[in-house]
Amino acid sequence: MTASTRIVLLNGVGSVGKSSIARALQKITTKPYLHVAMDDFMAMLPDAYQDHPDGVSFETTMERGNPSVIVRTGIVAERAFSGMRQAIAALASVGNDLIVDEVIFGDVTSECGSVLSDYKVLLAPFQLHLVGVHAPLIVLEDRERQRGDRLVGLARWQYDRVHQGIAYDFEIDTEFMSPSECAIMIKDRFKL
Repeated sequence: MTASTRIVLLNGVGSVGKSSIARALQKITTKPYLHVAMDDFMAMLPDAYQDHPDGVSFETTMERGNPSVIVRTGIVAERAFSGMRQAIAALASVGNDLIVDEVIFGDVTSECGSVLSDYKVLLAPFQLHLVGVHAPLIVLEDRERQRGDRLVGLARWQYDRVHQGIAYDFEIDTEFMSPSECAIMIKDRFKL
């Protein structure tokens, strides 16, 4: 069962459209796909660990006159995100096809090891499709301002860190394509 289980891992900067693409993809795949979002695991942290050094903390700095929000994860958040990767593997091990919505900073090593390497080891028994989701920084910053539920500057800080040194199976740019159009491209590319 595991060799036929498929995982589409969408990686990209916040506000690039990963969650919207995941929901659109769920509507058109021939088999059911569960959507696993990093944001849901971040929301599991107690309120006291939101903007806390042991949880997830945010520091706004200025970069060439624009806000840039540095994100740091402490030991509690690192354990939660490590658990997310383990949970994804567990879901797949019983035959669930998955769409994972993540923000991976290249092959950066965290407290719990390399996130990308961890994924590759944990998900080796399954068909993993690694998809890079891109958009120009100006578009991402405009989306942050329009959404109103994100710290303006997250995209700026993440922009040069996400995708660094990652070889993708497929890459898409969301600047001019809707989530539905992106989902169709992913479905067609991997015959989902």
